[in-house]
Amino acid sequence: MIIDSLVERAIRREAPSRAEALAVLSDEHELLDVVAAAGRVRRHFFGHRVKLNTIINMKSGLCPEDCSYCSQRLGSASDILKYSWIGADEVVEAADRAVRAGAKRVCLVASGRGPGDRDIARVVERVEAIRDRRPEVEICVCLGLLRDGQAARLREAGAHAYSHNLNTSEENYGRICTTHTFTDRVETVRQAMAEGLSPCSGAIFGMGESDEDVVDLAVRLRELDPDSVPVNFLIPFEGTPMGGRWELTPERCLRILALFRFFFPDVEVRLAGGREIHLRGMQSLALHLANAIFLGDYLTSEGQPGEDDRQLIVDAGFTIEGLDEQTLPAARHDLVALRRRGAGTDLPSNA
Repeated sequence: MIIDSLVERAIRREAPSRAEALAVLSDEHELLDVVAAAGRVRRHFFGHRVKLNTIINMKSGLCPEDCSYCSQRLGSASDILKYSWIGADEVVEAADRAVRAGAKRVCLVASGRGPGDRDIARVVERVEAIRDRRPEVEICVCLGLLRDGQAARLREAGAHAYSHNLNTSEENYGRICTTHTFTDRVETVRQAMAEGLSPCSGAIFGMGESDEDVVDLAVRLRELDPDSVPVNFLIPFEGTPMGGRWELTPERCLRILALFRFFFPDVEVRLAGGREIHLRGMQSLALHLANAIFLGDYLTSEGQPGEDDRQLIVDAGFTIEGLDEQTLPAARHDLVALRRRGAGTDLPSNA
């Protein structure tokens, strides 16, 4: 009864209560019952489509921030690739190859606290070059904390979205990073939205967070109202403070994904970094919860081959979403109520 109620309310775009959310994460309900219920919500809004996204790491390593989960962090001893800005031609070629492989969104990422004006100019050049070659593809940019006017420049160049994850709860944030705050991240997402970019913001799990932290983060993300929510699972890089954390199980990952589908019923929930190593043979089950995945490699780690991803989707009974298909459900014009009372009318306001 409780599971059915969660489904019905999610289809009405209503969030779970805190007690219901915690129950989803616990063993109060059988895992397959939870997955089946959240899968009904996913199919209601997105059918059997899976959207493919890809990451292009334009600038790798040497970041001044101390995010303890990140292999690019200040003081990282991880043996990752380190390089400065790759050229526009290389970015365009990587984007073109990904689109040919089925990607609908290209995510341009660069390490660092946030971009300077020269960095924005570089990214604008790369966005425009991709747009010239592939005008139909969505371009998402992820550059860290933004300053006034920078998001608008990216939008004017042809970027569609800006990605900046909240990562964990506000309560837990100080334990994973000290060089910026949870509020800094929230404000960057809001700034990108205010300047016309589609908001993309999600999380990383497996960093010692409690069930309460997971629910707190889902609530805060829902308040931001993102269009896209990537769900990452910690990749424990050797040489980082979290290199020894291997606490996730496939069941834990699936329960988190189900919870996020209940909180974000009509939003692109993306299965992101760490899915291969934590979900393992349960990846196909996760497709009944998430309606998007990253195709290919991540920022500093390799993903499974693209051919394996495409076969995974087909074997699970899903289809790859085409470039000309709409990802998000149709606009909710029924939610817009034109004012017919108060100032300028003969009727009192509803104050």
